[in-house]
Amino acid sequence: MRRWQSAGIAGLMTSLASVGAAFADQPVDKGLGLQPPVTTVMKDIVVFHDWILMPIITAISIFVAALLLYCVVRFNKKANPVADKFTHNTAIEVVWTLIPVLILVFISIFSFPLLYKADQVPAKVDLTIKVTGHQWYWSYEYPDQNGISFDANMLPAEDAAAAGKPYLLATDNAVVVPVNKNVRLQLTASDVIHGYLVPAFGIQLDATPGRLHEMWFNADKVGTYYGQCTQICGVKHAYMPIEVKVVTQPEFDAWVASQQSADAGTGTPTQVATTNTPNTAALAQTN
Repeated sequence: MRRWQSAGIAGLMTSLASVGAAFADQPVDKGLGLQPPVTTVMKDIVVFHDWILMPIITAISIFVAALLLYCVVRFNKKANPVADKFTHNTAIEVVWTLIPVLILVFISIFSFPLLYKADQVPAKVDLTIKVTGHQWYWSYEYPDQNGISFDANMLPAEDAAAAGKPYLLATDNAVVVPVNKNVRLQLTASDVIHGYLVPAFGIQLDATPGRLHEMWFNADKVGTYYGQCTQICGVKHAYMPIEVKVVTQPEFDAWVASQQSADAGTGTPTQVATTNTPNTAALAQTN
């Protein structure tokens, strides 16, 4: 497997940012909430978080705070100098057991189908990528494209600045996938457990030595998206970013052809430009 080091990215969570002319997701200063979703799974996760979990969490927090305040005011020594001596109340004990159970059942009505949807790889897969975690970089292989393979290392600060990329989120080689296609990721590791996370896709799974795990995504928006290793995998755990470029099918086909030509020693790899307009020239030959 060859290693290419030239210009890239990766990252982690929250909000929307722009790299050059491209749509890109990465953490932003003072960001709040989840990153804008670009897959159906992540869109469902956002709805589940914002409209199911958050109202329940808010209601419980307000209720508990109000109950504590009531107890402080009603049962302090001044207001209630002689404390009651009872120790049990059957009705209250049934209620505080039953209501949490009903809340969890209600949550499960929405969470179980979402978990199944995220976990089950669709029967029709358009692209398979094998991902291997190492200390401390990622290796990628495209078995359906004649075994295209490369490593992705974090860009040093000066290289990231020169390329206009976010430091700690930039890799020298990006994963390239076509838009609106089912992409299957097969994850493993060569040394210790790593974690593969791309928040905008709603995907996160461990890469475990000796095991092959699967997950999938289908990105519906062209752009650049970032992720990061989520398992504490050693001293450079924080320096294992992920960059994924979602491009149009013609751009992806051109990228595949250029990688195959480079592997055959007959051409130069094509860098996919960060453009948000599919009809504009999106491919540029590197010198």
